[in-house]
Amino acid sequence: MANPSPALRTPLYDLITEQTTKLTTFGGWEMPVQFAGLKQEHQAVREKVGMFDISHMGKFVLTGQNVLAALQSLVPSDLDRLTLGKAQYTVLLNAQGGIIDDIIVYDQDKNPDGQERVTLIVNAATTDKDKQWLLEHLPKEIDFQDLSREKVLIALQGPEAIAILQPLFNGDLENLPAFGHLEAELLGEKAFVARTGYTGEDGFEIMVSPEVGKQLWQTFRSKGVTPCGLGARDTLRLEAAMGLYGQDMNDEITPLEAGLGWLVHLDGKGDFIGRAVLEEQKANGVKKRLVGLEMLGKQIARHDYLILHNGENVGIVTSGTLAPTLQKAIALGYVPTELAKVGQELEVEVRGKTYGIKVVKKPFYRSEQKPR
Repeated sequence: MANPSPALRTPLYDLITEQTTKLTTFGGWEMPVQFAGLKQEHQAVREKVGMFDISHMGKFVLTGQNVLAALQSLVPSDLDRLTLGKAQYTVLLNAQGGIIDDIIVYDQDKNPDGQERVTLIVNAATTDKDKQWLLEHLPKEIDFQDLSREKVLIALQGPEAIAILQPLFNGDLENLPAFGHLEAELLGEKAFVARTGYTGEDGFEIMVSPEVGKQLWQTFRSKGVTPCGLGARDTLRLEAAMGLYGQDMNDEITPLEAGLGWLVHLDGKGDFIGRAVLEEQKANGVKKRLVGLEMLGKQIARHDYLILHNGENVGIVTSGTLAPTLQKAIALGYVPTELAKVGQELEVEVRGKTYGIKVVKKPFYRSEQKPR
């Protein structure tokens, strides 16, 4: 039996292990679970500012003629709506309408002759799968660069993120809208900065070289930014009801089932892979839906716990935690559409016993300070 491949390490690994030994393997990468503690890190992002090493994410740069037009056939979202300097959260679909991955498309450059430059950020665990899918379906004339291991990606998240980053960055962050992005000088190097994130708070994702990335991490640390691990990243994103690929969505679940109907623009664009399935679901409805759930007691519903109704198994929990901000046990899970209405009471099986849970409106938490 072959030995498993060793876990990959980001360029910030040595800096991170100086600050914590609590590591785990995630998506093939050795990553920090926590530093000072999950609750402290979570609270720092909600109230002040925290930083995450997300260099494990896949980073592709596509350049060539009409790149966005080529991507149109691979996603359900109308990329014609994108303008220079804006981004679109969307999903890659297979022929069955299942989600291959959820991604962000950044429109970076357009020349009068039709030449375009587009950056895609994809999930770490699906980077190789996504790359293969894209290379199979995009025109050969489009240049495909995989910068996944060549660039550092740092997420700076929280109400004080702009105050920390702006003095270091030679670009106007104050007027940058949500999902806006730009390139300008940062610590002596051209950097890519996007007003995106996975925490439900205002913040930025910064892509730079490993050398500048290490310097930036240390600079943020010296300014009092709290280092955060995967534990806080998970509780933050779950409070904001942001799905995690591989848990809350996969290649057997469509965006309409996953609560991502706002990404599906059937009236605004032409054919794309999986369109026929989504058209059928739009016309006839889906049989199951991802819903927000709140425990009625103190128990916590975890990934893969069964959801029951009148004693019968009707669904499954995909993500669950005790929400530090809300001090409630919350979860995401799939239930039959007829049981997906807000206020519906159900049960969840926790270690052989059943406890009450109800369907609630998503997101569980919404920041007052996050730009629209």
